[in-house]
Amino acid sequence: MMNILVTLNANYLPPLKVLLHSLFCNNKNESFSIYLLYSDIPDQDIKTLEQYIISKGHRFTPIFVDSKWFQDAPVFRHYTSEMYYRLAAYQFLPEDVDRILYLDPDIVCINPITDFYWTDFENCLFVAAEHEHSAKMARAINKLRLRTPNAKGYFNTGVLLMNMASIRKEVNIEEIYQFIEKNKLKLVLPDQDVLNALYWDKIKPADSLKYNYDARYYELSKLIPKRKHSIDWIRRNTVLIHYCGKDKPWHKQYKNELKCFYDQYKE
Repeated sequence: MMNILVTLNANYLPPLKVLLHSLFCNNKNESFSIYLLYSDIPDQDIKTLEQYIISKGHRFTPIFVDSKWFQDAPVFRHYTSEMYYRLAAYQFLPEDVDRILYLDPDIVCINPITDFYWTDFENCLFVAAEHEHSAKMARAINKLRLRTPNAKGYFNTGVLLMNMASIRKEVNIEEIYQFIEKNKLKLVLPDQDVLNALYWDKIKPADSLKYNYDARYYELSKLIPKRKHSIDWIRRNTVLIHYCGKDKPWHKQYKNELKCFYDQYKE
């Protein structure tokens, strides 16, 4: 059984269904237990989602979270308060969940995730990938801004394998609150900044090209002579494609060629 965590509001239910369909299609021999942390989704939508997941042979556990938990935390642009829920997930998930994979809803799975899901944590709390093409240039600034001079990188929180057994022992929600309150005017990518600032030495790096491929990088790579990340290369090697940024594949004006993978799993 693989545990999957999602946190979102009602606006992201359509892409969530695409994500789930892609997971189920590319992991036919696996059983999933889907956990949803939410504050603002109508009961009927929860019931419809439950019926869909159960009809595919998997489990669904919706967990309501009082919106007061992060009501004073900064949100802006296309980010919502639900992004913080993954940081507090240990407070809400059942005690017997010792490992869980958090996924943003703007992701599709195009190959089996088994190897990644069972990654050895090696005493880390999280396994995550850094989008080097965007983070590398800002790495020095982020280390200075977050006061983490020895950090291995600046990790994206859209794909986050979580060692729940250790997180329950080592993560303190009050420490998270205090950091947000003290730094709320400095946070650029809020939940990501929190993770990288507080747990920089507890994150095991993952291969971003396989497990958190930033769709924006594909467009940038077109400028590179003899680039190796063709559509065929991605289809064979990448497991999770992440449609980062404000432009999404469900928007009519979205032009990225990797939209083909998103469209493939629309029902």
